[in-house]
Amino acid sequence: MNEVTLTHGQARATIALLGAELRTWRVSGRDLLWRGDPAIWPDISPILYPVVGWTRDGERVGGRHYPLGLHGFARFETFRVAASEPDFVRLTLSDTERTRTQYPFAFRLAVEYRLGNDGLAITLEVANPGEVPAPYACGLHPGFRWPIGGAGREGAVVRFEREERSEVPVIAPGGLVSKTMKSVPLKGLELPLSDALFANDAVCFLNCVSRSLAFVDASGGSITMQFPDFQHVALWTRPGAPFICLEAWTGYSDPEGFDGDLFQKPGMRVLEPGARARHQARFIYRAK
Repeated sequence: MNEVTLTHGQARATIALLGAELRTWRVSGRDLLWRGDPAIWPDISPILYPVVGWTRDGERVGGRHYPLGLHGFARFETFRVAASEPDFVRLTLSDTERTRTQYPFAFRLAVEYRLGNDGLAITLEVANPGEVPAPYACGLHPGFRWPIGGAGREGAVVRFEREERSEVPVIAPGGLVSKTMKSVPLKGLELPLSDALFANDAVCFLNCVSRSLAFVDASGGSITMQFPDFQHVALWTRPGAPFICLEAWTGYSDPEGFDGDLFQKPGMRVLEPGARARHQARFIYRAK
């Protein structure tokens, strides 16, 4: 078995065991996720763990260097099915000799999907079964179709729950977070989407005050992301590509020039031995 299929009324979703990645989500016959294209972006909805974003040159722990790449390694590992129902699945991953060459900590990562009529809840549960504290960050990176309907890409917006700062960090070479800020064209709660907005990579709202946002395209269709357990969000696409990523993060890329330990990396959380933490986001589709 390579994937799990969930059903609930007229909703359907498929999740691959490789990376616990959501591969399709359909509501009332409408496909909401983009299909992936190796020539543009091969992923669809990767799970980010045990770091989010880029590291300057890998990570340092206790004076040793570990080659953690973009968004960590969970998306390249095969999960196992721990529990399933027609509209629910829990997939799990544990540390191995291979993962410890990149991240020298014991962990248990569970990814849960719960499908509803027009919504999909995704929960990341991180546990530390080891004997020493373990730093981590995690996140969701789903790519949705843009446009959702047939009205074209023009006129789409992201609407925040609360007013956000109109300045976001510039993404420095190597995907790092620069101290330099840039303005984005927020108009009250709404951010108009355009290719120019993503000319220099993702638009990252770090420590945002909203706990929900909605992508609304010109057809009036929308996908709302509720993220009560995440502090940071990012919007990303490649200019001209038919998708928009609505990302929820607990952490983010290394700041430019950062050379500290993984425990000191901004945005990282630390789990004490025996502790666990859960982070959930819910995605809701509305036709109009």
